[in-house]
Amino acid sequence: MNVLIVDDSRMSRMMLTTIIKDVHPDWNVESAEDGPSAIALTTVSSFDIFTLDFNMPGMNGLELAEQLKPLFPKAKIALLTANVQDSIQAKAKALGIGFIAKPITADKITAFIG
Repeated sequence: MNVLIVDDSRMSRMMLTTIIKDVHPDWNVESAEDGPSAIALTTVSSFDIFTLDFNMPGMNGLELAEQLKPLFPKAKIALLTANVQDSIQAKAKALGIGFIAKPITADKITAFIG
């Protein structure tokens, strides 16, 4: 499995990588700090799972998900955010992506990635 973590927080990227690698040490985990960097990575690699931070400069996680869905229709995508407004959750649901409320925990991430 190939996983792409997209989050402008270096600490969040490191934490997610550690959680995923603890459960699935054989998985390939890559990360990007923003939407454009994530899109660039998808031109050279294919991914099965995406975790997307909502609040990022330039392009938020929902905007990024809209671009990723047609490129990776079978991928599991989740929006990770501390912004738990109903409107954000509704947009994630409408896009057909998961919603994980921050703070990040091993249980939440493990439940999502399987």
